[in-house]
Amino acid sequence: MPEMRFVIEWPGGEQQVCYSPSLVIKDHLDVGGSYDIDDFVSRCRTALGIASERVLQKYGFHCTLAQAEAARISSTAARFRRQRGARVRVLRFVE
Repeated sequence: MPEMRFVIEWPGGEQQVCYSPSLVIKDHLDVGGSYDIDDFVSRCRTALGIASERVLQKYGFHCTLAQAEAARISSTAARFRRQRGARVRVLRFVE
């Protein structure tokens, strides 16, 4: 299963490298895309959930790294939820 990373930029300018055990993240995020915080978290949860399910189908267990990444994204996003107009940018995919 091809894993990948994607680099994002939070509203404060901090960049973060995120992990996905599957290329499915490309179906939910676009390079150069700018997403409202809640929309971004939802897209990531969906994509990483699908990725974890793919790992389950192939190996017989969920991907704990995908689940942890979704939790980390959600936790970081919480810092920006009260900022009006806060957006997350997707900078690049790294395969």
